Amino acid sequence: MNNEQRPITELENKIGHIFKNKNILKEALTHSSYSNEMKSKGERVFFNERLEFLGDSVLSVVVSSYIFEKYRNKQEGDLTKIRAAVVCEKALAKFASNIDLGSYMYLGHGEILNNGRNRPSIIADAFEALIAAIYLDTGESFGVVEHFLLPFIEAEIKHISEKGVFVDYKTTLQQIVQQVNGEILEYVLVAEEGPDHNKKFKVEARLNSNVIGHGCAKSKREAEQHAAHEALILFGELSE
Repeated sequence: MNNEQRPITELENKIGHIFKNKNILKEALTHSSYSNEMKSKGERVFFNERLEFLGDSVLSVVVSSYIFEKYRNKQEGDLTKIRAAVVCEKALAKFASNIDLGSYMYLGHGEILNNGRNRPSIIADAFEALIAAIYLDTGESFGVVEHFLLPFIEAEIKHISEKGVFVDYKTTLQQIVQQVNGEILEYVLVAEEGPDHNKKFKVEARLNSNVIGHGCAKSKREAEQHAAHEALILFGELSE
């Protein structure tokens, strides 16, 4: 992937949807760095934060519906683990990379120089925004979104199920801690960094006030999972 932006008509052909509203596609592909750069030049350009918010919800509905029907014998806890594995930043960045989404994005000059077209957090957010753009452009059609998303979802579920990645690290850690009476496990938010549209949360897993793991992610829930994962490595339950 180079630093030159490729024509978005190419992206439309790649994903199999030609947008009636080209502006909403451009908004989905616009990072805040580009919007701020244009603002300094007196031009107002919308960026993809709001679409990302909607896309996250649409993605959750589509994935939840799919795994609910696909895994009829699994309980709620197992379904939650599967969904979490499919909608996490790592998976979304992988989906975005599969269609080379970063190549079509509008980025500020600084982000381009800093390899923004490949940065997982940027392209994962843009993938969610693209989901919302498709949803809105088709008159809020979940069917069209499902047609776009299911190949990604099915391939990722197959991949992670083969590797046994459906693990809830927090639950596993809690089960270990509960084997000893009186142990107190807690997750403490120690820092929030970045602007509202691109926050990072830093969390510590603490056992009896002793830090046993650190986690950093775009949501507190995912940061807690990372902290629990690190704690399990510390306890020798997992390999690095």
